[in-house]
Amino acid sequence: MSGTGPMQRLNRAALGLPAPAASRRIVHIGIGAFARAHLVWYTARASDAADWAISAFTGRSPELAELLAPQDGLYTLIERGPSGSSYEVLAAIDEVIAADRVDLLVARVADPATALISLTITEAGYLLLPDGSPDPEAAALRDDLALLRVALNGAPTPPRTPLCRLLLALDARRRTGGGAIALVPCDNVPGNGGFLRRGLLELAAAGSSDLAAWLTTSASFVSTSVDRITPRLTGTETVEVAAATGWEDAAPVVTEPYADWVLEGDFPAGRPDWESAGARFVDDVHPYESRKLWLLNGAHTLLACSGLLRGHSSVAEAVGDPDCLALVEAFWDECARQLPAELHADEYRRALLARFRNPGIQHALEQVGQDTLTKLRARLAPIARAELAAGRDARATAAGVAAWIALVRRGDAPRDAEAERIRAAAGPRDLIALIDPALAADPPFAGAVEEALNTDERLVHGS
Repeated sequence: MSGTGPMQRLNRAALGLPAPAASRRIVHIGIGAFARAHLVWYTARASDAADWAISAFTGRSPELAELLAPQDGLYTLIERGPSGSSYEVLAAIDEVIAADRVDLLVARVADPATALISLTITEAGYLLLPDGSPDPEAAALRDDLALLRVALNGAPTPPRTPLCRLLLALDARRRTGGGAIALVPCDNVPGNGGFLRRGLLELAAAGSSDLAAWLTTSASFVSTSVDRITPRLTGTETVEVAAATGWEDAAPVVTEPYADWVLEGDFPAGRPDWESAGARFVDDVHPYESRKLWLLNGAHTLLACSGLLRGHSSVAEAVGDPDCLALVEAFWDECARQLPAELHADEYRRALLARFRNPGIQHALEQVGQDTLTKLRARLAPIARAELAAGRDARATAAGVAAWIALVRRGDAPRDAEAERIRAAAGPRDLIALIDPALAADPPFAGAVEEALNTDERLVHGS
């Protein structure tokens, strides 16, 4: 843009885009940077994108709704590659609504035009145990179940947790005959479709047998593997976007060029043509999910713990540290033994190192390391169990657990939703038990963790 007047805010009128058609068919719960870099990007690039506008609900904070409302849901996606950045305006979101507008969530989900509900509420946000059952120690969930029971009978006070709010909305769809619907969790949880199914069914059964029965016949739970590194903003992106595009954007997103999405499941009311944007639909998502969850997310967790211990601030810095890299490579060796050969783990590992080293992506270890306890259960514990079952020592996984324990002991662990449980743990074996009681009770594994704590000065204690 030229001239000396005030810069124009990004919105549909400014770009000459028509108002979206009456095509809101996706409800997304927990809209944030990752969802906008991944699911929204795939939807915007689908061949039938015009037929699939998104009603997006925020997470805990209403800030994104306040930022995107003046922009008609538009935002700039900044793709940072080794050779520079590109800028793309995405227009798949029709509206962004604060999470506490439960009345609007109920209305959007009950609308027969809505065909699917997607979620990115983080692993810890589900308040479920690793098997998908409700966490009996989650006080927020216990309190919300009481609210859900009365809300299902018409009481004015809605529940506050994401799954109980979702159940209230699904019950409205059941009552009004809105029809079958697909639920698509896009968080890094093993078997996330089955995980969500068990959690919702058990919570529904505690509140309404009619709702639980309806869910078994009218809700499809899709499992997904999602992959795209999306760091937090640094605070300079709005100025950068303005200089590059001429538009004022209060809510850009930074991501990498790489994107991958693998899905398994049925969509009884239809779905976008995500294949045209590069998504893959398979009969069994589990191998792809495991490869990504262990090799990428598991490495991220290891780098967060070991990197923070050694004074690093980003993934790129940590992976450039020979000791942190050696831990990741040893862990990857353990992971690769659990993956089928046709997934080409060696190629994926090489690609991951290039992605981790991407100079344009400043992925903060403080961000990556949040809610580490939940992540260790999904990313490291399965590898430890498999290695031990095969008669091996799971030494690299044990060293990763030791790095987390050392970080906790030092008082430098990032924010964790289970901080009270962590503080109450008396020693290393108690902390291991929070990850997996069976691993804590396994003398070789617990011993390997304690040995790493006592002897691996360079990695666990820093240098």
